[in-house]
Amino acid sequence: MLNSDFSPAAYLAQLNAKQARLEHLLCEFNAPKLQVFRSAEQNFRLRAEFRLWREDGQRHYAMMTPGDKRTPILIDNFPIASQLINTLMPRLKAAWDNNEALSDRLFQVEFLTTLSGEALITLCYHRPLDEAWHTAAEQLSQDLNASIVGRSRGKRTVIGRDYVVEKLEVAGRVFSYRQPEGAFTQPNGAMNVQMLNWAYDTLGEQNDDLLELYCGNGNFTLPLSTRVRKVLATEISKSSVNAALANLADNQIENIELVRLSAEELTQALNKVREFRRLANIDLDSYEFGTVFVDPPRAGMDQDTCELIRRFPRILYISCNPETLAENIRQLSDTHKITQTALFDQFPWTDHIESGVLLERKTN
Repeated sequence: MLNSDFSPAAYLAQLNAKQARLEHLLCEFNAPKLQVFRSAEQNFRLRAEFRLWREDGQRHYAMMTPGDKRTPILIDNFPIASQLINTLMPRLKAAWDNNEALSDRLFQVEFLTTLSGEALITLCYHRPLDEAWHTAAEQLSQDLNASIVGRSRGKRTVIGRDYVVEKLEVAGRVFSYRQPEGAFTQPNGAMNVQMLNWAYDTLGEQNDDLLELYCGNGNFTLPLSTRVRKVLATEISKSSVNAALANLADNQIENIELVRLSAEELTQALNKVREFRRLANIDLDSYEFGTVFVDPPRAGMDQDTCELIRRFPRILYISCNPETLAENIRQLSDTHKITQTALFDQFPWTDHIESGVLLERKTN
C-alpha cells in the first residue's frame, strides 16, 4: 500500500500553497484574480507506470524511493490512479502469478485508461516474446477487456489496439481522441475537461484564425477550432501528429491544417528565413491570425518563439512550469498584458502547477 495523507485538509493546504506561489510569480504583471480549478483527491490519474520487484518469490508492483533506486515502495493499490487501474492491478498480478509465459523476465507495467472506460496495458520484458507469450496475452486481453502491448528489446507486439479512445465534452459537444501507447496525454482526465472548457470560453468566438504551437494529439486543437475560421497547428512528435490527424478525421473537423514542425522551425517559416517542404501545400499568407495558442514543454518558449507570438493580438498560454511561464510573460509584458489567469490542479499531491493565462495586446 502506498502510504500518504489523502485527507481533504491535506489536499486543500497544498492547493492553497500552489495558489500562493502562482499569485506571487504573476503579481509583478498586475494579473487579475486567479481562477482555481481543484481536482478530485483520489482516483484522478488515468496513467500509471510501475517497476516490478521480486520478494518472497513473487513479483510486486513497486516504485523506487526518490533518490534511491535500490529501495522499493511495494504497492498493492494506488489511490491516486483511476478506479479502473485499481481494478486491473490485482487481476493482472494474479494472471502473471499463474502463468510463466506472462511473468518470465517481466520488469515493468504501464497502464493507460480513459474516462470513457477503455484500458491499455503495456508489459515490458528482458527477453524476446514467443508464441507462448502471445497465446497467454490474447487470453489476458479477453479476461481484462483491455488491449495488451508487449515490449522487448526494441520490438513491440500489439494484442487489440495500440491506442485507447477518450471522449471529452466541451461546451456541450463530445470530442473523440485517440491516445496512443507511449505518447503524451493529459494524466488527469477530469481536470483536462476543465482546462479545455476554460480555453474554449477564454478564446471566445472569433472571426479570424488561430495558430497553435505544440498541439500534441489535438487535445486543445479540436474544440478551439470551433471558435475560429481556421487553424494552423504544429507538432514535432511523429506519433502525436499521426494521432492528431486521426482525431481530425474521427471528429470530421475540416478547418485545421496540421504540420509536423517544431515551434522554432515555424518561426523561421513565418519570418521568411527558411522554406520547408512540409509547408509546400500551405499558403501562410492566406491566414489572418488573431490568436496564438501555446502549450510548451517545461522549458517554456525560446526567445525567438516569444518574439514571434508577440505579433499576435491574443496569446492563450497553457503552462506546466510557472517559473518559465513568468520568464516568458516578462519578455512579452511591454506589448501585452494579462487579462485572465487560471490554476488547474492537474497533479495533486505534487508540487507541480498547471496554469493558463490570456495575454492581450496593450492599446497604449
